[in-house]
Amino acid sequence: MKALRLVFSDLRYFTPVFLFATLNIIFGTWAIYIPEITSKLAISEGELGFAVFFMALGTLSMIPFVPKIIQFLGVGKTALIAILGFCSVFLGPFLVETYFFLCASLFVVGLFSGLLDVTINTLVTEIEKRDEVHFMSVSHGFFSLGGMLGAGIGSLLIPYLAIPWQHMASVSLLLIFANLILCSNYLHLKTTEAESEGSLKLRNLRPLIGLALIGFLVMAAEGAIVDWSALYLEKVSLAAATLVGLGYTIFNGTMALGRFFGDAISARFGSRFIMIVGCFVATLGFGLVLTETTMIVLAGFGLVGIGLSIVVPELFRYSGNLKGIQASEGISFIAGTGFVGLLLGPVFLGFLAETFSLKGSFIALLSFTLIAGIIALGLKRN
Repeated sequence: MKALRLVFSDLRYFTPVFLFATLNIIFGTWAIYIPEITSKLAISEGELGFAVFFMALGTLSMIPFVPKIIQFLGVGKTALIAILGFCSVFLGPFLVETYFFLCASLFVVGLFSGLLDVTINTLVTEIEKRDEVHFMSVSHGFFSLGGMLGAGIGSLLIPYLAIPWQHMASVSLLLIFANLILCSNYLHLKTTEAESEGSLKLRNLRPLIGLALIGFLVMAAEGAIVDWSALYLEKVSLAAATLVGLGYTIFNGTMALGRFFGDAISARFGSRFIMIVGCFVATLGFGLVLTETTMIVLAGFGLVGIGLSIVVPELFRYSGNLKGIQASEGISFIAGTGFVGLLLGPVFLGFLAETFSLKGSFIALLSFTLIAGIIALGLKRN
């Protein structure tokens, strides 16, 4: 709770946190209109999936260049450009009239999404180092909260807003205005110089590879739950129709809750401890999911949410504090590999489910988090 009090008592800390919320408010608003955009362009689910792939491609294309942009402009100015650009370009998918331009607009969205994601994590890391405070986990908690606000409030407003692009434009303008008011709290910030010239030296490569593997495995598991939890409850647990969507709801809720309390635990025990415990708690959660009993499965999804909630913020914090390497470079490396895991996780799970069984694919997810926890045991104490 100390991190929450810190965020709400000082605009220097609330402003970066609001950037995280802004990112997912926009994504949440986009999500509720996906069916309508699909219908307007008369495209199939497969074609939609291919279009969304261009967003991922844009993100992955941008991530390698973010450290240089931050080094040139400063992390504060880069954050402002990224948030203004991101809010603006997301109007594109709502305005396009052809499938080709949908793919093109989502690629541009992905570019700004990648720039924003790495930059705001770098920004929080730099502020934490400068002021010796912990609020990375709370920042990611506000990201989760932003998605719920964007989708939740947006869904309530749909009956009163006949034209989707006007809804997105209104949300974007409001968020742009709010971020312009708040940006003076971080605009001047720059990243601290690494101890030596030349990034990603061999002595730093080993911990980065370990962190990247953890990020890949954990985010693959997270992405798989988002897409496959409801199907597991329906096909394996034989849950009632009213409970099928509850697995993801509980997972998302416990994830947000865990992130709001994660900073206090991190400040006391360190990022390495958090990652170890988080991965093993998630492993225990997957064990409960495999029991197939609906109520125990739901409790398992809740445990997975609590476990994974604190791992990703600590990955960024740990990678941003490695000696001899710029925070933006470490975070970009982890963000890139983690994002690949987030994309490939659901695809891999689908392959296993089709080849073997859906339950077998969740056994694979249990092994993912178990392996991630074992790798975390080998990290240096921080």
